[in-house]
Amino acid sequence: MILAIFGFLQISFADILDILLLALLIYIIFRWIRGTSAMSIFVAIISLYVIRVIVSAFNMRLMTNIMETVLDVGLIALIVIFQPEIRKFLMQLGSRYMNSAQGRAILDRIRSIGGGAKSTNISGSEAVNDLTEACRRMSEDKTGALIVIAHKASLEEIISTGDRIDAAIHRRLIMNLFFKNSPLHDGALIISGGRIVAARCTLPITERTDIPASYGMRHKAAIGITEETDADAVVVSEETGRISFVKAGKVTPITNINELKLLLNTSLGEE
Repeated sequence: MILAIFGFLQISFADILDILLLALLIYIIFRWIRGTSAMSIFVAIISLYVIRVIVSAFNMRLMTNIMETVLDVGLIALIVIFQPEIRKFLMQLGSRYMNSAQGRAILDRIRSIGGGAKSTNISGSEAVNDLTEACRRMSEDKTGALIVIAHKASLEEIISTGDRIDAAIHRRLIMNLFFKNSPLHDGALIISGGRIVAARCTLPITERTDIPASYGMRHKAAIGITEETDADAVVVSEETGRISFVKAGKVTPITNINELKLLLNTSLGEE
């Protein structure tokens, strides 16, 4: 069935669906890269495509061939330029699926095939109390700290950048690791399966440009890792001693230590 619109433009339902899908795709990409350095590149690519459509409509053969060549070659360059954003999108897509009920069922089935091994945790409340107390004391002493709590997404690449540790969550251990003269104080502490698994790890830095100037590298790293994975992060500022909880790229300033305990209780319970 064909609809006659404006007397000269023939548009079918397939054309309308095509336009809506394209608009949806552009909207998703726009939300995906909004606030990053890739935004200007995306606008430039859209502009080149619009120019290509215009010169093609006016039957300008030379310009059409040039623009087609530029866009064809640019597709490869596009993959290279947007490699971090593509990787981030696929990781978020995979994490969102694995966090769904169906994804968790599949993951549990795979684990059961592999032997059904479960991580051996100490008491959840004990871990939360020790982690909360460590953050409180480091806040009072203005000791900078960056702690990442892993969930479903694997942080093996991040862990491999630091020094592996297999230890229970204990306040004195955490405070000693972030002590200024400690060789492991620089970088992030990784908690997975209710245990400390690595220290001095390097995290990806967010590319967002709307971050307050008061946020230092620890905050930017915490935002980066929580944007790319489903992990949560706790930051203790070395300059102000303030504690922040970061989830899905959103920074929540902690005004009360009980608030941090509730957030950590939820976060450690999701492992």
